[in-house]
Amino acid sequence: MTESTTAGTPAPPVEELLGVENTGATLGRDPFTELADPDPFVERLDRLQIVAPRGRARRARREQPLRELPPVEPVHRTGKHETFTPNARSRWAATPTLAEIDLDESKGLVDYLLSDHERRVLAGLAQLVEGEVPYDRYGFSPETAKRSFPIFLALYRYYFRVVSEGHANVPMEGPAILVANHGGLLPFDAAMGVIDIAVHSDPPRLVRAIVDRWAGALPWVNIFYARVGQVIGTRKNFADLLNDGQLVLVFPEGMDGARKTITQRYRVQNFRVGFIEQSLRERAPIVPVAFVGSDDQTPILYNIKPLAKRLGLPIVPITPTFPLLGPLGLLPYPVSYKIVYGEPLNFHERFGPEGADDPRLVRYLANQVRRSVQQLLDKNRS
Repeated sequence: MTESTTAGTPAPPVEELLGVENTGATLGRDPFTELADPDPFVERLDRLQIVAPRGRARRARREQPLRELPPVEPVHRTGKHETFTPNARSRWAATPTLAEIDLDESKGLVDYLLSDHERRVLAGLAQLVEGEVPYDRYGFSPETAKRSFPIFLALYRYYFRVVSEGHANVPMEGPAILVANHGGLLPFDAAMGVIDIAVHSDPPRLVRAIVDRWAGALPWVNIFYARVGQVIGTRKNFADLLNDGQLVLVFPEGMDGARKTITQRYRVQNFRVGFIEQSLRERAPIVPVAFVGSDDQTPILYNIKPLAKRLGLPIVPITPTFPLLGPLGLLPYPVSYKIVYGEPLNFHERFGPEGADDPRLVRYLANQVRRSVQQLLDKNRS
């Protein structure tokens, strides 16, 4: 989650940034709504100022530890987005409590598919978008979230049959980082986490999952991620979200978690350390989260690394159903999910922002969080 260009270097066009052709046409059009207003998601892509490397350079960059990258100066903001202070509640992105939300008369299929509680949740999350604009500053669209909510809620209740506990450990307001294990080829663990927090929090909270930068190069998928509230992983995006008082979900294992073979199930891989740096700089607590079930949804028998390397893909898996059934073989099995939220780790209170400049401390704290997630997994696996 770093920006690699130096100050003063002009940003390349989006086409060059993402390494695809005709990107402007793809990103400039929202498949869910046709609006002429500026799109904050596209504007943020324009500001990333990263030319996607090729071949060995790309692999070297992906494998480089975050703590060895050039340090990023703390962001000093003015006005509404001034530097974080413990008493900055008034400028945090906030939603009303469920009791404060008055529902309009049901209209349309979506309203009839949802209960009053779920409609209030969506109405509360819609308050994150200020004024008459269709999106918030990160590209979140309440209208798109409303249309897709019944689909993911059905997966949550009837396909993955999610049960969860420990919601009291998730702050009701202010910034926090949810740090979880990662599993499965497709990010259904993140989707189930977003739904779980939304339906169990009051005031309702929108979880912002940090996604890998390659998601910005996937036509349609990149737009959809942004519209439902997820954010591409850069240091600035991460810091802005925490400074806005929002919940951020990270999977520090990265792709190492998603491509674990069946022999490594529920063994948490090494953590990247960027989330620790952001926690200390932005004074945000860390909540360990265990996803039990994600490692079973698409069991990987073998990863064909030479072919993945040749194709430039993070993984070419062999599963019981892929490639035998083609693309359908990548769909997750209907396993049961259990989500457990552990007690918050308040490293920021002890070490402060200056702790982010100590690489050894940062690595030590990342290992402590990894150990906490592993303990949650071991305790809750049946």
